[in-house]
Amino acid sequence: MRHKHGGTFTSSMGAILAAVGSAVGMGNIWLFPYRVGQYGGGAFLIPYFLFVALFSYVGLSGEFAFGRLTGTGARGSFDYALKTRGLRGGAALGVLPLLGVLGIAIGYSVVVGWVLNYAVGSLTGAVLAGDPDGYFSALAVSFGSVPWHLLVIAATVLILILGVAGGIEKISKFMMPVFYVLFLIIAVRVAFLPGAVEGYRYLLEPDWSYLLRFDTWVMAMGQAFFSLSINGAGMLIYGSYMKKSEDIIHQSVMTAMLDTAAALLAGFAILPAVFAFGIAPESGPPLMFITLPRVFQQMPGGRFFSVLFFVSVLFAGITSLINMLEAVSESLGRGARLSRTLSVLIVGSVTFAVGVFLEALPSMGAWMDAVTIYIAPFGAVLAAVILYWVLGLPAVKAELALGRKRPLGRGFDFLSKYVYVILTAVVLVCGILYGGIG
Repeated sequence: MRHKHGGTFTSSMGAILAAVGSAVGMGNIWLFPYRVGQYGGGAFLIPYFLFVALFSYVGLSGEFAFGRLTGTGARGSFDYALKTRGLRGGAALGVLPLLGVLGIAIGYSVVVGWVLNYAVGSLTGAVLAGDPDGYFSALAVSFGSVPWHLLVIAATVLILILGVAGGIEKISKFMMPVFYVLFLIIAVRVAFLPGAVEGYRYLLEPDWSYLLRFDTWVMAMGQAFFSLSINGAGMLIYGSYMKKSEDIIHQSVMTAMLDTAAALLAGFAILPAVFAFGIAPESGPPLMFITLPRVFQQMPGGRFFSVLFFVSVLFAGITSLINMLEAVSESLGRGARLSRTLSVLIVGSVTFAVGVFLEALPSMGAWMDAVTIYIAPFGAVLAAVILYWVLGLPAVKAELALGRKRPLGRGFDFLSKYVYVILTAVVLVCGILYGGIG
């Protein structure tokens, strides 16, 4: 069932960096640092690390294995799994996680358009010249970011048309290392700001009482789950591009480690800077588009660091968008027997056509809440059930054994079939009850 949609990743590092590019996104940058501080500082990191380890070991690796086994994306993989049980309708079920991914991409492309505007505005000095509140308010309105939004989608579409090795892998190998280097430069600079120590205390000083609070565990679970892009579609398609000789467990662990490193790096770059200038930390778009420009206005060499910051965030956003649009366009191309170029152009056009009506912050926020609370987690639950209960452990473990020298740990069966599948359902339910947890 190997598909011809775009080829395969040419190297292990290329596959890892592509997956990391998908995983590292806005949640690492505007939510993780704030959430750590809100839920017990260093104490929050304990459940967070536990959930990252669990979700990468059985969730991320499972989706990679599912994609590599079938050689295709969500619709083809779901169809394959159901047919092993003599059932039909798998392709139709596979549309659900794809709708979640497309929904996220539509809202996400608006945000990445804002980031591009800020990267250029930082370079020209416009972002730091006046009132950050006013600058963002003028941008995040209906039809307020059309050219930036269009540029982001056009760039993503162009990268995807170049294929898996020539587009996705090549750009990920460039953008992700640059992301880490730029964020590291910012984090080092911020460390020397007077008052930065308060930011480190906010991030790292543990309040162990938070470990006794159910909310802490729920938020750590949500942050870990959504950060790893486990959604039944995106990582599944990247798994289909991996060579049979790759050790999928190794790929999953490396992806999780680098994703976590990105979140911690963002925390060390952002919060000490915010505290150094006596500004209250926030989460979501206000942190990135209002609070941080205020910081850069006051920081010596702020214009330079503003450029570094928004370029690095732009790279994180583009690599995530690449994964989302790839998952949907592969499915469209295979299902409708369209060329890669045509399917990518159609998906890109739909993403822009819907997203252009969501450029106002309230519209984008409401859209993203609906998609991330209801649609995307449901797709993830569906994928977990189909993977471990319909396709079954023998097929998954056989795929995971390829390219691997050591056998899987004894706990894999129980963790995957019972703990992981149940927790994906818990993520969905808690997301609804809490109004979003990731």
